[in-house]
Amino acid sequence: MNSIGRRPLGKTGIEVSALSLGTAGLGGIYGDTDDATSVTLVLRAFELGITTFDSSPYYGRTRSETVLGRALAQLPRDEVVVMTKCGRYGPDEFDFSPARIESSCDESLRRLQIEQLDVLFLHDVEFGDLDRVLDEGVATLHRMKQKGKARAVGITGLPLSIFRRAMARGARLDAILSYCHATLFDDTLSSLLPSCEQHGIGVVNGSPTSMGLLSNRGPQSWHPADAETKRVCRAAAEAMQQNGAELAEIALAHATRVQGLATTLCGATTIVELEASVRAALVAPSAELMAKARRLLTPIAGRTWIQGRPENQR
Repeated sequence: MNSIGRRPLGKTGIEVSALSLGTAGLGGIYGDTDDATSVTLVLRAFELGITTFDSSPYYGRTRSETVLGRALAQLPRDEVVVMTKCGRYGPDEFDFSPARIESSCDESLRRLQIEQLDVLFLHDVEFGDLDRVLDEGVATLHRMKQKGKARAVGITGLPLSIFRRAMARGARLDAILSYCHATLFDDTLSSLLPSCEQHGIGVVNGSPTSMGLLSNRGPQSWHPADAETKRVCRAAAEAMQQNGAELAEIALAHATRVQGLATTLCGATTIVELEASVRAALVAPSAELMAKARRLLTPIAGRTWIQGRPENQR
């Protein structure tokens, strides 16, 4: 089996593993987890060639960062890439003020037990005053870089419009994190990639399973997708099961093969899930199976949901 390769993150000089571990699950948002098991999961990911880890204080109310920090303390710092976020701290708790960005960065460094972040993102900026975030907030991130607390900075969010507006304003972004837009039924992120390349922005792709929609287990009760989207995805998962396949693995295999992405985040809460994700990234399913999955999802092609302030959707 081939090993997970490395790719440049835009023009940052940072190399990320083509498959990264998203650690929201370490915070328990996808079901109960045991912290000791989660630490073992991170260490196993590193053994499998995953060198890039993404977190946020929002995930499990800082639990994800704390658990990840326990694992990072057992890994060689110069061989891993650590990404985290600031600005979002609860379902409806946002603060993109300069003072909170700075204090959040310091808090994350302590929890992660490191002296410098590789990437610091503003988290889900569509919930804030976007113009202010792109000016004042991004300027604050760059002060964190100047102080040596982060090597690269960027923004995350769901609506692709926020990234287009950022580039149009000339916001100084090293990287972006987009999610749920490079999936088996929504490939709209591809339309943004040429502009990102032109601006030298590295692209991190999150939620290749669309936050669990594209999996045999299905999404959590809090998932914001509409009923039809959930129904179509559930039917596709059942059809894949009848073919002896896991829809999540097909979805991950698809996402990791989209050209122009620096890395794709996989989420896992067990070693079995982690190892299955690595296999999917390295060994593609048959073209026939991939085509069947996409065909079953045709009724919801390009579908997404509204998140954030109305004025930030365009």
